[in-house]
Amino acid sequence: MESKKIIIPKKSDDDYKVISIRIKGKTLESIENISLKTNRSRNEVINILLESGVSNTEISEE
Repeated sequence: MESKKIIIPKKSDDDYKVISIRIKGKTLESIENISLKTNRSRNEVINILLESGVSNTEISEE
């Protein structure tokens, strides 16, 4: 019996970085609820919220 090779390509650089953060339990609960309602992973929801927050942030010069 001829064995077939399994070809695994190298992982491309997706420009994501792994970090650890501490958040309030209530915030995590809200994120999990959004995740369930939208059928998205917690990670996806957090990234969407962060990107939106960063895009809508204005730094005061006061």
